[in-house]
Amino acid sequence: MYVKSLELKNFRNYDSLSISFDQGTNILYGDNAQGKTNILEAIYLCGTTKSHRGSKDREIIHFNKDESHIRMFISRDDVVHKIDMHLKKNKAKGIAIDGIPIRKASELFGTVNIVFFSPEDLNIIKNGPSERRRFLDSELSQLSRYYLIQLTNYNKVLAQRNKLLKEIRDSESLSSTLDIWDEQMITYGISIIGERIQFIHRLNEILADIHLKLTGGKEQIELIYEPNVEAEAFKKQLKKSREKDFQLRASSLGPHRDDLCIKVNGIDIRKFGSQGQQRTAALSMKLSEIYLVKKIIKDTPILLLDDVLSELDSSRQNYLLKSIGDIQTFITCTGLDEFVENQFHVNKVFQIVEGSILF
Repeated sequence: MYVKSLELKNFRNYDSLSISFDQGTNILYGDNAQGKTNILEAIYLCGTTKSHRGSKDREIIHFNKDESHIRMFISRDDVVHKIDMHLKKNKAKGIAIDGIPIRKASELFGTVNIVFFSPEDLNIIKNGPSERRRFLDSELSQLSRYYLIQLTNYNKVLAQRNKLLKEIRDSESLSSTLDIWDEQMITYGISIIGERIQFIHRLNEILADIHLKLTGGKEQIELIYEPNVEAEAFKKQLKKSREKDFQLRASSLGPHRDDLCIKVNGIDIRKFGSQGQQRTAALSMKLSEIYLVKKIIKDTPILLLDDVLSELDSSRQNYLLKSIGDIQTFITCTGLDEFVENQFHVNKVFQIVEGSILF
């Protein structure tokens, strides 16, 4: 699987762009704030319908423009597919695959798989639980259409339940309708918990070996899923938490409050790990994503590395770049020194200057 080309119109700081890529390693270099990350964002957005930055569509569209367009051609199993994405400031985005419009984001599932790695991911362990949940959701949503649908439905129900909890304060008669949302929340929530348990189990099988090699055989790593509530107790506990939810005017229980514990040599490094340990563990987790995707989809994902190399020491840079293998990779950086010095093979280089490509 690889991206053949990308076309942008009124996207971020690009008025218009048409660019073709190599199947191997593509380097996008230039000074900061020139538009390197914007190209990676467009690829990720086209593959997942979401910005890795969490940006809304209106924030992505070029200043003073009302619409933006992305077109990406990808090759998978020797078949070329075209993904068109039309972003509008005040309307839902339009998406088409091979010229056929789709109505739901889940219909894009299976067309392309992307692993995105940014400096922020190196802080996944020391940051709060929401970052670790995002790690779970972003990867699982690409690997399992079932999970993506269950998560989408759960988030919709959660939003409706929270809205109702706020309204009940002013009109107690509405409390009888809470049962309807609770039943749906339990159904989708139990599915999400089960999928997360299975995902962590599969990831651990790959992660342990990678981390052992990355640390020279010194550290054993294990991910431990910490559900906010056990699946079998969800219904009972949700009912128990109602009084608390009425007071908070929000849902205090469910997988939207899950966390992930990362233990190295038996120690919870969220609390007691050094910055070096936390960063190495984060790198191991991202590398494990790549291998897990390859194992499940029987193909290589597309790897996006956004200014990550500058955050790693030379030994971890070496390990990461040697792990890439046959994966199409996009790397953003401010210079080419590390590639020249370490004699890493690069297939295509693009210099980015103020929203333009210099070849």
